[in-house]
Amino acid sequence: MTTVELQKRSEKSQNLRVIQVDETWFYVESDEGKICYKVCYAAEDQYSCTCGDFARGIKNDQNFKCKHVLAVMSCVPNGDQEKAQFLERRKPKLDERFITTIENKDFVLYAGLLDLAHQKGILKIDVEPLQLPSAENGHMAICRAIVVSKSGEVFSDVGDATPQNCHPRVAKHLLRMASTRAIARALRSMTNVGMTALEEIGDFGDIIDVEQEDRSTRKVAQAQAAPKKIARAKETKSIPQKDNTGTTDKKQEPVAQANQENGNNPPQTQTAPRTDGNGNGKGKSKQETVPKISSAQANAIANLSRRRGISVEELEKMSVDAFGVKVEHLSQKDASSLIRQLQQSS
Repeated sequence: MTTVELQKRSEKSQNLRVIQVDETWFYVESDEGKICYKVCYAAEDQYSCTCGDFARGIKNDQNFKCKHVLAVMSCVPNGDQEKAQFLERRKPKLDERFITTIENKDFVLYAGLLDLAHQKGILKIDVEPLQLPSAENGHMAICRAIVVSKSGEVFSDVGDATPQNCHPRVAKHLLRMASTRAIARALRSMTNVGMTALEEIGDFGDIIDVEQEDRSTRKVAQAQAAPKKIARAKETKSIPQKDNTGTTDKKQEPVAQANQENGNNPPQTQTAPRTDGNGNGKGKSKQETVPKISSAQANAIANLSRRRGISVEELEKMSVDAFGVKVEHLSQKDASSLIRQLQQSS
């Protein structure tokens, strides 16, 4: 039986009603519903049918399956054999245990794709290495996976793995990682799952750590900035004020000038004026220290843009359009926003 013939019979079997008599005997209605064919199905390699199509096909092909046998294979016997009953069609479903959420985005596990593929009827998986990792190709492994269903459908895709897009723990197993990614992508096509497989992500662990590092960096920056804020507050109180005659007391000017000459300049700050609730500026200004982009964030942005095929010029344009500054001048908060934007573009 050719792949095309098997696929056509599988499609026709989806509309046939199956009646279960006992553990191995079934009756399958014809397309018109006028007669029933008796099917014996004990195992995947032990079956028979009373229809003429099966009698002709089994003579030339020992693995031949008519549409009535395929209809029985796609049903789920429930174990109740006391009286004949119609069987419910199997409904393949992705188990929620194999779905994980990271940074408000859902990912499917490889095990979940494989489980769903077996529910839908997977026949075989073939993997072909297209490129072995070496120093000449940047240690990049590429594999092609071919997944064949029992109905004869064929799904193919490729996967790659390099030390740059893999977790350090699996960087020594590039060929196996490329094979896993290729199979995962082919299984996604077979099972119609649009979520990205977690095994396809290489630098996501680094991105997750960015948020943790941001919090730690922010706490350290606040602790270091506290003494400087106190010192600036004292200097602010000693700023010379004009008296009623319009003259300025310049006794404190040498102190400020000495601080500038010694390099004791205050860190870069953003000043936000206080308001009275009606939008009118009143009182003293409030100074807040904005932490600059961390090295981990910069690396994460560079890795994500490279994997998405975004050039340096395009990345800089995205940063300027969204935040008004280039990547190197982003704050940690804006850098985190840009990372999430690049994640969602996958």
